[in-house]
Amino acid sequence: MSEAPSKPKPKISASRRLFLKTKLLKKAMTMLENEKQFKKDERERILAERVPDLQISGLSLQELQNFCKQLHQKIDVVDEERYDIALKVTKNDKEIQDLSQKIFDLKGKMKRPNLRRVRVSADAMLGALLGSKVKESVDFKANLKTVKKEEEKKEEVTDWRKNVDAMSGMEGRKKLFNAGQ
Repeated sequence: MSEAPSKPKPKISASRRLFLKTKLLKKAMTMLENEKQFKKDERERILAERVPDLQISGLSLQELQNFCKQLHQKIDVVDEERYDIALKVTKNDKEIQDLSQKIFDLKGKMKRPNLRRVRVSADAMLGALLGSKVKESVDFKANLKTVKKEEEKKEEVTDWRKNVDAMSGMEGRKKLFNAGQ
């Protein structure tokens, strides 16, 4: 009576699922086409509104020259605005980069490189630190000071009870006073 657990049957048949999938894809395609057409119409409308058609037929030479000067002035104004906007964008980009670097530094997730052990002689280390100033090798052992160990005078360890008895009274205080001087 032990049956293997079988997968539950899907509620929708495979052919029905395929049909719905193709229908959804067709609907998405038509919506995408409509959106592209809408964007194209909107662009044409805005361009027609902002840039009227040129009507240069029937203009004299002087009027054409004046018209060209006006166009050049408009172009200069637009170029100045474009330049100003480009500068603002680069400034903002740099500021964003600096702030993101500060955030990164504050988080402290700097990756430390794996350090390699390098064996360097004392002469090579001095040469690297001091440059070409040191040409001859330096003998460090010769510059070391010698320290002589003095033997400390050790007092004899005696029974503390004898010491207490000897120091009691005026005679003991006199001995302590004399020893302090």
